[in-house]
Amino acid sequence: MAPTAVAVRHVPFEDLGILGPVLADRGYHVRYVDVGVDLVPDAAFGDDDLVVVLGGPIGVGDVDRYPFLTGEIQGVADRLALGLPTLGVCLGAQIIAHALGAEVTSTGRVEIGYAPLTLTEAGQDSVLAALGDTPVLHWHGDQFAIPAGAARLAATPGFPNQAFAHGPSVLGLQFHLEADHNRIERWLIGHAHELAAHRLDPAALRADARRHGERLAERARTVLHTWLDQLAGGSGR
Repeated sequence: MAPTAVAVRHVPFEDLGILGPVLADRGYHVRYVDVGVDLVPDAAFGDDDLVVVLGGPIGVGDVDRYPFLTGEIQGVADRLALGLPTLGVCLGAQIIAHALGAEVTSTGRVEIGYAPLTLTEAGQDSVLAALGDTPVLHWHGDQFAIPAGAARLAATPGFPNQAFAHGPSVLGLQFHLEADHNRIERWLIGHAHELAAHRLDPAALRADARRHGERLAERARTVLHTWLDQLAGGSGR
């Protein structure tokens, strides 16, 4: 039977991106759960071989305004308690960090655009090593603390906690490794208000996507394949 993966999606254009074809190449049967739209029953994330919690323009502190987050966070926490493979991107990483007991806070500022990471010593020995100094796509204003027992993998000058690994099966990424540069226009349209509010030029982001996108996609695919190899070589489920 083919392994299954569920992608937990918050807005349509922040999807699996380049990760989708990687999972297909690895034989995964992928389905999406659109939280806030689809009914998410208890233990919805417990039966799949892999869960990828994607990004979105809300935060873990918005539970009162977006009550579905309560069930989503609990579902992720239940999965983590079982040690099941889970990947979080941006909001997804913040949900994982929160579920593991780490603080997630709003910074009052944003980090949006392509910029390289500084890998920690642990990061240089991790699946992120393939990124090197390749600029990655950042798009966030909240930040997470590193959960107890997790390894901090990467930083940028303004946000020291950019990635963490909690054992071999859980990976949290503040940045968007999955974003497909060929579809950056969907991001620029979907986040037009945020870009305007922070006086960020979509033309500059569009140009950087052209400049860095192909190289980043190649490195990102390597990272994702390496992580999936790590899952396959470990205990997995």
